[in-house]
Amino acid sequence: MELDLTGPLREDAYMILAGLVTPRPIALTTTVDPEGRVNAAPFSFFNVLGDSPPIVAICPGDRSAGVPKDTARNIRLTHEFVVNLVDEALAEKMNLCAATLPPGENELLHAGLTALPSSAVKPPRIAEAPASLECKSHSIIEIGDNRLIIGEVLRVHVRDGIFDPATWLIKPANYHPIGRMQSPNWYCHTKDMFELKRPK
Repeated sequence: MELDLTGPLREDAYMILAGLVTPRPIALTTTVDPEGRVNAAPFSFFNVLGDSPPIVAICPGDRSAGVPKDTARNIRLTHEFVVNLVDEALAEKMNLCAATLPPGENELLHAGLTALPSSAVKPPRIAEAPASLECKSHSIIEIGDNRLIIGEVLRVHVRDGIFDPATWLIKPANYHPIGRMQSPNWYCHTKDMFELKRPK
């Protein structure tokens, strides 16, 4: 089967690619607007892209044609955001943050999540998250209806017990992020891991 995304299937690109390119990590992203109101929204078009400098990227789609979501708007105006990673314990409340709420309504309160002060940026981090990445936006690239937001990671907050302080390796028994699978409602666990050593 060959799918031509430049032709009639262009409108189906989201369903095709979001189902194939999996699992994707989830960025429960907190921002504040210029008035200081908190917004929290999950995005699975997200990943870490480099380490020198350390950068991540999220790609929030538009609310409607040409109208950016609150996350993209807030980052454009304030240049700051926090990526809160999502594990199994946070999954249900992360999903509540995806609800369509009136502008200015705080998703953290709606989901029963706890805001904590960040160290280097104004948006709060989420106490219940296993890890939070405080970011300053580096650039925003608009490609069609996509807004690719690249952020430099300034601070990392990690729950005690996740890292081995001697090696900086994750302790798999203590960290269980979830992954985004096929749209609209599918996710996966990440407990079933295997090791595959790179050849010399």
